Amino acid sequence: METIITKSQVADAVYAAIPKLACVLPADIEAGLAVARELEGNPRGRAVLDQLIENAAIAAEDRVPICQDTGTVWVSLEIGPDVAVRGDVFADVDDAVARAYDEARLRKSVVRDAVLDRANTGDNTPAFCDVHPVDEPGAARLHVMLKGGGSDNASRVVMLVPGAGKQGIVDELVRCVREKGANACPPLVVGVGIGSTFDKVAGLAKRALMRPVDEPAADDRLRALEEELLAAVNATGIGPGGLGGRTTALAVRVATAPCHIAALPLAINMGCSAMRRITVPLACQPAERLDAAASRRTRSSRDAAGLRTEVRGACAIPRISGTAETLADFAEPASDRSRCARSAADAGEEVRHG
Repeated sequence: METIITKSQVADAVYAAIPKLACVLPADIEAGLAVARELEGNPRGRAVLDQLIENAAIAAEDRVPICQDTGTVWVSLEIGPDVAVRGDVFADVDDAVARAYDEARLRKSVVRDAVLDRANTGDNTPAFCDVHPVDEPGAARLHVMLKGGGSDNASRVVMLVPGAGKQGIVDELVRCVREKGANACPPLVVGVGIGSTFDKVAGLAKRALMRPVDEPAADDRLRALEEELLAAVNATGIGPGGLGGRTTALAVRVATAPCHIAALPLAINMGCSAMRRITVPLACQPAERLDAAASRRTRSSRDAAGLRTEVRGACAIPRISGTAETLADFAEPASDRSRCARSAADAGEEVRHG
């Protein structure tokens, strides 16, 4: 049986997620900071972690943003093979984003065009959305992330040659962290994408950030790679806030994919200490039920269209469907129509008759 995810479900989930993400640190990140605080031996690093933990507590209690950069909105809908979407499932997302940012008084950080027009859009739209099919029957979940500019600016895509191998990946990640990690507000969560193509590998890295820091990879080989990469990152000694210490990153999360025999695509997507993301499960609805409801609404609309009154300016003008005799029964005297037209024209309103 076909099941459906509707655009209203997606928009409602995004609208609800934004103020929570902006003000409440995800539980796995908060716990990770607390563990890092207990293990940190560098006084400056420990002081930074104390401030981050205190800041998160104040933000949650006072319902104010964790960070002044409340980010761009990234939305990814994951659906299984038996789940369908009809039309543009993201059609209402921008409206949801605009309302959420306005009502929660969050900073708007999106410009109209990266090069041609860097005027602020004024409502933090557009959101950046994609649909991602997964091989899980019945799966329907929505990933939402508020991504700050500093952490994205510290990210990169590199097309390595296959001969670079695993060591090339380690070296490139460490190079990226050394060059840019301090500007990304550590301790970091680092998403690493390996494989696919030039245009897809960055998406792998971003989706990797969705896995909680306390959830190891299911594959033993991937788990070992993540541990090796995390050890290499923390060995840099950049530390919390870039002021030195043992915890430069809370976790490294890796997502891999097939690729061309001549390529080794690598993407590194930095996530800051305020790793604001959430995964929302969506309830699929049977297509037959939605179709039946739509049919009832259509019939109801047609029935209601038999006699509907529209207001334009000072006049109430009946719109009637029926025979010529019926229309004649509701005809207005010409003088009344002229009077209504003049009143509406004075008010700058459109006038429509019958």
